[in-house]
Amino acid sequence: MSRVALLSLLLASLSALAQKPSDSYLRLTEADGQGISGRWDVSLQDLDDVLGLDAGGDGAITWGEVLAREADIRRYVLGRLVLGAEGAPCALVSQGGLRIRQHSDGAYAVLDFDARCTGSAARLDVDYTLLFDHDPLHRGIVRVGAREPLIFSASQHFARVRLRDESPWRTAERMTVEGALHVVTRADHLLFLFALLLPSVLRRDADGRWVAVSGFGAALWDVVKVVSAFTAAHALTLVAATLGWASLPPRFVSVAIALGILVAALDNVRPLGWGTRWTVAFVLGLLHGFGFASVLAGMGLSAGSLALALLGFNLGVELGQVAFVAALLPLAFALREAPLYRRAVVVGGSVAIALLACLWLAERALGLGVSVT
Repeated sequence: MSRVALLSLLLASLSALAQKPSDSYLRLTEADGQGISGRWDVSLQDLDDVLGLDAGGDGAITWGEVLAREADIRRYVLGRLVLGAEGAPCALVSQGGLRIRQHSDGAYAVLDFDARCTGSAARLDVDYTLLFDHDPLHRGIVRVGAREPLIFSASQHFARVRLRDESPWRTAERMTVEGALHVVTRADHLLFLFALLLPSVLRRDADGRWVAVSGFGAALWDVVKVVSAFTAAHALTLVAATLGWASLPPRFVSVAIALGILVAALDNVRPLGWGTRWTVAFVLGLLHGFGFASVLAGMGLSAGSLALALLGFNLGVELGQVAFVAALLPLAFALREAPLYRRAVVVGGSVAIALLACLWLAERALGLGVSVT
């Protein structure tokens, strides 16, 4: 009973992760012997959440509303970055006017600034704390000089870097970690895996009812097919999208992902006749690959590092999925005979997933976000 309760609690807690983790893009370049020039792209959606830019309350941020809060935006953003050169602090000074740039996931405010340092800039200390108090899942993608991008998080917001190229293998290592984190911190990915894996220890009888499988091997083989299909599919579209060979509108991808989660969850409640679960995993993997590509699109990776970065990110996604399956499958197998598992966890949990997917579908289809007009 306690294990069933634990599974149900874990499923319910995922609703708190429904908001897409945000990113910002910071470029720091050595300007002279004692200075750094910076450019920082920050999502207007994130700034609106913190500063309330949408004065009209109509869900659309106008250029006038942005200009009216330009001083507040600069003060808030630059106040979340501390730079130092050889232990001496650098003063951040705004340069030029605020600009707007479109990224794949919406409009971003672009802030230019100089970091005036008293010491040598051969090594640079970077302490990045933007949005972590508001969104613990925020990622800061920071490119320093000619190095490959660094990824800052709430748990790792400080780095001391040299202004030189980073090894492509080091980039692959970091992207492996980021790929794993991308799986375990994304609610839509986790709920999709839940919807496909919860019934893996069951099978349908002639009347369409769930009954327990006889052995662990059958359940494991079912999981292997589902996860392998998803991995192969997202690897294909991730490579194609990152290299610019294929693209889909971001809203279409986000709506399709929510719809896929809804279909997978409803099939656990009543068979829909849409095919085997590994087939659906493959189709949804293709869509998730386009979503994953947004993580790499704004990083400006060099050609020499791109292949290893893609390999590392895909490996990280797979490791994250394997960890999730390793934690879930043995517990689900141990509980498969209990009627409460079939009714409360599989059916009840799938209903909860379907309701949350409906909410995401409505939000994404109606575009209940912030746009610049």
